[in-house]
Amino acid sequence: MKKLLLGTITTALVAVAAAPAVHAQSVHFGVKAGANLSNLAGDLISQDLYKNRFGFHGGAMVNVGLLADDFLAIQLEALYSQKGFNYADQEYSGLLGTYRTTGHVRYNYLDVPLLLRVKTNGIFFEAGPQYSYLFSIAASRTQSYNGNVLSTLTGGTSDLDRVKRNELGYAAGLGFQTEAGLLVGLRYNGTFNSYARDGYSNDEFRNARHSTFQAYVGFMLSSK
Repeated sequence: MKKLLLGTITTALVAVAAAPAVHAQSVHFGVKAGANLSNLAGDLISQDLYKNRFGFHGGAMVNVGLLADDFLAIQLEALYSQKGFNYADQEYSGLLGTYRTTGHVRYNYLDVPLLLRVKTNGIFFEAGPQYSYLFSIAASRTQSYNGNVLSTLTGGTSDLDRVKRNELGYAAGLGFQTEAGLLVGLRYNGTFNSYARDGYSNDEFRNARHSTFQAYVGFMLSSK
């Protein structure tokens, strides 16, 4: 799998480098938006503590066709993307009642995937490297007793010195595009490295990497 991924990334980078020397068959601009299903991957201390979380992504894209009928193309995107996780519900029962704690953490990113795209009869496959920049972190924790809320803590993290704001990862997926430009697709993206530095959140996320599935709809316009 790693060899296949590295081969795809290398091919995409070579295609980008050669693009100026190749007469583009077409250039398309478009927009897209959809849902994220994200969680953490890696050698985590307490994997069962983290559950899937829904988020949003959306942005713009440019597609440069390299062969006739856009059979082979390069696609560059700039996307706002919400990643993160929900904490598993934690309950503690005692003689007087039940305490419960719930919460989530949301990471707000700018994702810039550079994809090699193959399309035939409307069906397309895409894969390539992705650069991600972390804008901010938002978290929420709620504590309740016998169903009554005792406290809710919400807020963002302004000090991001203990996280790696720049990440390198990959994206791959498939979809369908109509002749009118409407498209739907599914994609997975992940990262090669952990985003936490030593000391972040008491080293709870020492080996954590983002793992995100995306479903989206979009529209592609032709400018050439």
